[in-house]
Amino acid sequence: MADEPDSIVLAILRRIDQRTERMAEDLHDLKTRVTSVAGVNRRLDRLETRVDRIEKRLELTDVTH
Repeated sequence: MADEPDSIVLAILRRIDQRTERMAEDLHDLKTRVTSVAGVNRRLDRLETRVDRIEKRLELTDVTH
């Protein structure tokens, strides 16, 4: 009978460990996605700056811009 509680405790600990591993994998996936979105945002910001500079050179900007 002494082995039964240990087995139940170990089974519960194993399930907790599996869930923790899945959560760590999900967190890693989320970090990867957020990093890629941040990279896209940086590129869009640079693109906007370049377009503004091109518009100024071609004198296409409004005075109010």
